[in-house]
Amino acid sequence: MPELAELFDVAAARRLDAQASALLGDGGAALMEQAGTAAWQCLLERWPQAQRVCVVVGAGNNGGDGYVLARLARQAGRRVQLLRLADAPALTALAEGARDAFLADGGQADVFGDGLPEADVLVDALFGIGLNRAPDGEAARLIQAIAGSALPVLSLDVPSGVDARTGAVPGVAVRATLTLQFIVRHQGLYTGDALDYVGDRRLAPLRLPDGAAAGVDAAACVWAASRLARQLPARRANTHKGESGHVLCVGGNVGSGGAVMLAAESALRAGSGLVSVATQAQHVAPLLARVPEAMAHAVQEAQELRALLPRAKVVAIGPGLGQDEWARELWRLVLASGKPLVIDADALNLLAAAPQPLHDAILTPHPGEAARLLGSDTAQVQADRFAAAAALAARYNAVVVLKGAGTVVAAPHARPRVIAAGNPGMAVGGMGDLLTGIIAALRAQGLEAFDAASSGALLHSLAGDAAASEGQRGLLPTNLLVPLRRLVNPEQ
Repeated sequence: MPELAELFDVAAARRLDAQASALLGDGGAALMEQAGTAAWQCLLERWPQAQRVCVVVGAGNNGGDGYVLARLARQAGRRVQLLRLADAPALTALAEGARDAFLADGGQADVFGDGLPEADVLVDALFGIGLNRAPDGEAARLIQAIAGSALPVLSLDVPSGVDARTGAVPGVAVRATLTLQFIVRHQGLYTGDALDYVGDRRLAPLRLPDGAAAGVDAAACVWAASRLARQLPARRANTHKGESGHVLCVGGNVGSGGAVMLAAESALRAGSGLVSVATQAQHVAPLLARVPEAMAHAVQEAQELRALLPRAKVVAIGPGLGQDEWARELWRLVLASGKPLVIDADALNLLAAAPQPLHDAILTPHPGEAARLLGSDTAQVQADRFAAAAALAARYNAVVVLKGAGTVVAAPHARPRVIAAGNPGMAVGGMGDLLTGIIAALRAQGLEAFDAASSGALLHSLAGDAAASEGQRGLLPTNLLVPLRRLVNPEQ
């Protein structure tokens, strides 16, 4: 995948398709033929031995792509069974033309009944990018039959039942083995619930006439590993620790010292030259035993923190902070310091209790924290992660790292970035504390807030993937520290 692979929303994809069709002057027939041909070639590459192909089609242009594939598969000598819905609306003009060509070639379109035929591979051409509701009626029953069939599935453009704009899955949906996207990558297929349904993703760009993309802008982009070499150049030979930044980690209330330890250690592993920690006195000795490179300070009163702030280049606050009076006093002092901030965990909850625009801050909420910051609920956040991240960035005038599957990084007046890395094994306590330290370290080393957040989230996810090579269950935050050091030193 390109280092800045662009992602498009449904409106942009439709506009691009319409403009290309208008320039070709055929209403879109040539593009449909290209899409069906690309899908057939994709099927041949992935399942070269498949002799029995089942194609399920809907009434839209996505169904038309399926008819083209079915015709080509028949012409190649495959046994093709095509299923349509009895209660489907009238075909679009393009889909009708593709159906007629399939029938004229000797194909047969059967109505879906009680089950699916025996097949080596199933092609899902039921719904396209326009579906934004839960499938119902016969469509839902067909999708459930596909889910229960255990057949490998090639989905055309988007698995039916997945919202291509948001990644939400409001009802039943096809679980694809492979999703082949046409012309552009769809932003919803890279985050949230969609990741459980898309399988492998490929792009068929098709041949577009000159000018087809005029005025069509991407809605987001994928932040890929190849960006790291640009963000993390080799250090000059004559350097010193001060040039690599000083991070102050604030947190570790009574009984929660481990969280701030993780943040401190990850900040060091991510390249910060100096790391100080302000925490409860009882955590100082364990912290120094674990991370002797950190400068640990017992802070019982807010005024004791005041002396530590001037030296810090970046303050990371929240891991293990709590929400009692001690936490609130430290929060108020840090907020008034004017320092660049990385805000996580209970500091996010304190911010949610008294919302205010921030200056030079990075927020790292999980969906539950994001919901509290927005005064909504987790389901609303997950239903449209792009909108939630954008709303947070606007409300708090901050860079936002909306954690979760397909982490979304947003900033005011900027195109969001999606982190295409990470795995379910990272869903364990302490992972967020590690991320806080990584981002703070990158910010202290001179990266702008948006780039520090994006690169930090990417490093964190890539380290998680490397650490999960021995299995996802039982993965611990500390397992990420060794691969993190390697990843933060990309080949130049």
